[in-house]
Amino acid sequence: MKINKYRHLLTSVEQIPAFLYLLKWLLICGLIGFCAGSISAFFLLSLEWATNWRESHLWVIALLPLGGFIIGLSYHLYGNSIVKGNNLLLEEFHHPKKIIPFRMAPLVLFGTIATHLFGGSAGREGTAVQIGGAIADQFTKIFKLSRRDRKIVLIAGISAGFASVFGTPLAGGIFALEVLVLGRIRLDAILPSFLAAVFADYFCHIWNVSHTHYYITEVAQMTPVNLLWALLAGIIFGLVAMVFSKSTHFWSNLFQKQIKYPPLRPVIGGGILAFAIYFMGTTKYIGLGIPTIVDAFSINLNSYDFLLKVLFTSFTLGAGFKGGEVTPLFFIGATLGNVLIWFIPLPMSLLAGMGFVAVFAGATNTPIACTIMGIELFGIEAGVFIALACSAAYLFSGHSGVYASQVIGSPKHPFFIRDKGLRLSDVEEKRNHKPKKT
Repeated sequence: MKINKYRHLLTSVEQIPAFLYLLKWLLICGLIGFCAGSISAFFLLSLEWATNWRESHLWVIALLPLGGFIIGLSYHLYGNSIVKGNNLLLEEFHHPKKIIPFRMAPLVLFGTIATHLFGGSAGREGTAVQIGGAIADQFTKIFKLSRRDRKIVLIAGISAGFASVFGTPLAGGIFALEVLVLGRIRLDAILPSFLAAVFADYFCHIWNVSHTHYYITEVAQMTPVNLLWALLAGIIFGLVAMVFSKSTHFWSNLFQKQIKYPPLRPVIGGGILAFAIYFMGTTKYIGLGIPTIVDAFSINLNSYDFLLKVLFTSFTLGAGFKGGEVTPLFFIGATLGNVLIWFIPLPMSLLAGMGFVAVFAGATNTPIACTIMGIELFGIEAGVFIALACSAAYLFSGHSGVYASQVIGSPKHPFFIRDKGLRLSDVEEKRNHKPKKT
């Protein structure tokens, strides 16, 4: 009778299983956060060392082909099953097949550091997300989690990696919920996602790793005219995000089509990059480009900075070098916003801040996460302008994105795409398909 009484209590009081659910994910997300945050701390310190060493020994850029061969060969020998990177995480979420191999974490970590050391133009978000996802998925085996719980674990890993590498736990938690399905947010995983993000960010800070701070020093008045200007800026940011996404896929497809042996792709790409860097006489457009991002908020920059970063980063990633897209997208957006003061009468720092997150929103199809990131980084005062820019960029980037395996849950508009469940790569194939002549 007592057993039946307790069973009745558990089934009738919903908060008791909810509390047990909370304890379960506190434990799992605490472990994920500790692992992802600690490795992100090591990763950020390693990137800082690699960047400083490269800038002090510029001759190493001449070895970009050698660095590309090492990266390409390591993936060819040990990483064929994980070469898809972030897209593998998305595919495993939607169509689970097998646990993501742990070797994804060390391989992408090594590949990204090598890319930056030798002078490639890449970011760090993709690396952190892959590390977080690969580590998190190992707990599927350890705790013998169900298929549903495994999806939540993958979300927690993505949020942990993103939050710790940028120091934005709120944006990291939402990004993991938003990026998996275009137009949909997975609220069933909201608590684990935020737990993992907060834990990872906390443990990253425990290791005394700091993040770069950016400041919007002036915000325009919230008038109808200024809000319309913000929408126009958002449209431009979205179009440039689309160009970046399509450029990355273009170079990747070109290298795969023309060079059949994968390790040779970054060798040839690295040689072209090294020659271009030597010819231009500047390292401004390689690596993370954080000094230029900081400058975009306060001083006039070259009108072509954002275009060259699009070219260098899309070519670097398309050639097979490793790293993320987000920090280069920050560079592209901030420098583009810097240029828009020529004809958009909004403060320079506001336009740079809007572009910083809006181009990212358009390229990853995560407008809510990017809006929250903008508020976390720049303050709530610019929140409305940031939200409008991110929303417009999301709409006008079209059904494109840096993650080809992203599934369309809700089309951005019904006029062009009406099918749900397609991947972005499927959309591109349908768009490029030409019916046979009869």
